[in-house]
Parts: sequence; structure tokens; C-alpha cells
Amino acid sequence: MDDEDRIALLIDYENLALGARDHLGAPFDLRPVADALAERGRVVTRRAYADWSYFDEDRRMLTRNHVELIEMTQRMGASRKNAADIKMAVDAIELAYERGYISTFAICTGDSDFTPLVHKLRELNKRVIGFGVRDSTSTMLPPACDEFLFYDDLDGAPHGEVRAGEPSRGRRRRPGGEKGQKPRREANGPAEQEVPQEPIEIDERIDERIDERIDETVEEVEDTVELESPDLDVLVAQTVAGLQRGSGGAVTASVLKRTLLRKDSTFSEAAHGFRAFGELLEHLADRGIIALSAGPAKGDPEVTLPEGGRPEAFALLSEVVQELDEGQGVPLSGLKDQLRARRPGFSEKPLGYGSFLQFCRGAAAAGVVDLERDGNAYLVHPFD
Repeated sequence: MDDEDRIALLIDYENLALGARDHLGAPFDLRPVADALAERGRVVTRRAYADWSYFDEDRRMLTRNHVELIEMTQRMGASRKNAADIKMAVDAIELAYERGYISTFAICTGDSDFTPLVHKLRELNKRVIGFGVRDSTSTMLPPACDEFLFYDDLDGAPHGEVRAGEPSRGRRRRPGGEKGQKPRREANGPAEQEVPQEPIEIDERIDERIDERIDETVEEVEDTVELESPDLDVLVAQTVAGLQRGSGGAVTASVLKRTLLRKDSTFSEAAHGFRAFGELLEHLADRGIIALSAGPAKGDPEVTLPEGGRPEAFALLSEVVQELDEGQGVPLSGLKDQLRARRPGFSEKPLGYGSFLQFCRGAAAAGVVDLERDGNAYLVHPFD
């Protein structure tokens, strides 16, 4: 354990929560950040800074993830945002001086005001990993960090539909003001008369669009359930893929087991019916989920992802995109259903990808398709 990175996680919660909601259309979820850090070291401190009266519903999610909530109550004539920034910066410097065993700081914000803090931490020989929502992250911050991860791209980061005109904070009030009150009527105005309701005819095209939206929502919910309760194949494949991306070196069985325990401290091979972790790995290797080879030490094999299923999956994607493309690109939304229609049971997760978007990015990197960002959506084009 002495050679492990020890990480302090500090979260500018207002910046991340509002960024995720406004630009991704979904509430912020800490789990993707925690999983990314579990692949890089051992998190020993977790703190989030905000005026929590604005984020009541988020408290439970953070508490379940063992995050210490630092309350920054707004005072008369004071800036709540500046107070949270100052407190977070002071805590970071204090930890850097008083907790010498902390080797890495994970700073979760997109605010450029934290750039001097990042510089100071690096002067103190600390590694800095930044996290931020892409469209709300200053261009100054990522280059200052040793590593910067966009929350949008993390495995399991929720994405929803961004609606124009959404309020930036607070809940909508009923037209009458307080809950349960009816709208007021002018004192001298005429009494309201009930108008008989005529039956509403719904255009068939609108009805079809509603059905399509329901189908998309069901698929999103199913994908979310899969991410919240990953089976053994998916859990191991995603973890190996994350370790390979993070370290760029060999992933041994001992490193893999340690990382699985960081992600889920209750993980046990016995719960899956195996007497030893090596036996579990051999079972997965026999089924083609992973590949094993001799490692640096006896009894500690190297674990990799087999390339066998990936070329076939990329070829399927290329074939479907070429058939559907009419010159404008194929929307990413709904494309996975098209692949499943050709190959029932298709899933990118056993291939080591945390999401279908990540799978398409892998295909684009391999020169199989082209991926274009179109506002808050993506278009997939045949590779030229």
C-alpha cells in the first residue's frame, strides 16, 4: 500500500452541479468521479463545498459516497461563491502542508479562479487531477493540471435532454405563489366560468414522436440500471480498460483486485462462487472476457482485454452507419437500437467501454467511423 497514490478530493459543488444540469441535462453524480479516482489511487479525504440549502436533494447522494459536506452559508453582504472558493483553497493548502502522505489532489471545478491554487499545489510537489463539465470549464484550468478529466466523458456520467429556458437555480413556483394556493383573481373582475372541455385530437405524427421519446427514455433507464448494478463481466472489463487508459502499462491481477475493492469495498470473489481471485480470472478468460499472460511475479498474471470481439463490433457499427447515412450523419441517439436489431444482445460494456458514446469514440479513433458533435448531441458519419 506504501506505493499507492493517496488522493484528496475537493469539490466545488455549485460549479459542478449547475454545469451538469445546465449543459448535460442531468443531476451531478459522484460515482463516475469516484470510479475514475479508484483507478488512480486511494482517496483518503472527500470534501464538497456549497451552501447546502440550495442542494437539499444532493446531500443524500454525497453522504452515501462518504463525502464531508462543508457548509458555506450565505451572509448578508457576502458572496457565497467567493466564500466557498476561499475555504476550498485554504483547506487544500492546509492539507498539502499538514498531510504529507497526500500525493495527489483531485480538484473538481471548471472555475479558472482555482488556477493559482493548482500552480501552488504543483510547486509543493503534489500531482493535480482536475474534473469539470466541458461546456462550463474555463480554457485556462485544464493546461494547469497534471491531468484533467471532463465529467461528460467519464464512464457512467448521466446525460439527459437540455431544455432551453431552464431556470438556473431553485424550484418553479406555482402560478399562485405558495404551495397549495390558487391563482388570485382581480377583486372587481368577473367570476370565472367553467368552459366545457372539448375532446382534443392528437396529430398522428405527434403521437409517433411521443412513442419514440418514450422508447428512448426506457432505453436510458435500462442503461442507467445496468450502470448502477453492473454484472461481473462488465465490472471487470470496465476496470481493466480504465486501468489501461490511466497507467498505459501492464495491469496485474493484484492491481485489478485492489482497484475493484476501491470501487466496491464489499467485492468478494466468494460472492460469485469462486474460491480465489485467480480462479475467477481464469473463468473470465475461458469465456473470452479477459486475456491472461505471465506477469512480473509468479501467481500475479497480467490481465488485458482481448481484441477478438472489438473488430467485429466496429465492423457492425460501420455497416449500420453506412446503410442509415443519407449524407447528414446518423444521430447517436437510437443508433444502439439499430445495432441490437442486427445483433440481439449487443452491448459495448463487455468490450471495456462504459457507454455507447465511448464505444463510438473508440471506433472513430480506430478509423472506422467519424464522430461529430452537434450542439448537445452527436452525429456518426461513415469514415472517409
